[in-house]
Amino acid sequence: MDQYIAFVGNHPVLSILWIVIAAMLVGSWFKSQFSKIRQINPQQLTLLVNRQEGQVIDIRAQKEFSAGHIAGAIHLNAEKAKQGELSSLENFKSKPIILVCNAGITASAVAEKCLKSGFEQVYVLSGGMGTWQGAGLPTSK
Repeated sequence: MDQYIAFVGNHPVLSILWIVIAAMLVGSWFKSQFSKIRQINPQQLTLLVNRQEGQVIDIRAQKEFSAGHIAGAIHLNAEKAKQGELSSLENFKSKPIILVCNAGITASAVAEKCLKSGFEQVYVLSGGMGTWQGAGLPTSK
C-alpha cells in the first residue's frame, strides 16, 4: 500500500488521469445499461422485422443506400434526422424501428433524436451494414 501512496505522490497527473479514465468507463457502462436504445445483431433485426413489423431505416448516404441495402429499408438523410427532421417516420412511432448506418455510430445519434421525438421502440444495428454484410446476409438494390 505504501508503494501506491508513493506512486500517487510522485506522479499526480498520471494518477488523476487514471481516475478520470476509470470514471469515464464506469459512466459509459451505466449509460449503456439504462439507455432505451438497444443495440441488436442481424438475427435480432430479422426477428423484429418478421415478427413485430419492425421497420429498417437506413441513414447512410443515398449513393451507399442505392448500392445495396437491407430489403424493405427506408432511406433517411442522416443530417436531416440529426436536426430532428423525422416527419417521414411518423407512421412508425409505435412500431419498432431499426436504424442502420455504416458502423452503428451515426445511427446511435439519430436514435437519440428519435427517442426525444416520441418513438417508442428504437434499435440500432450493432456494427451497421458492415455487420450485416459480414454475416453474409442479402442486400437489395
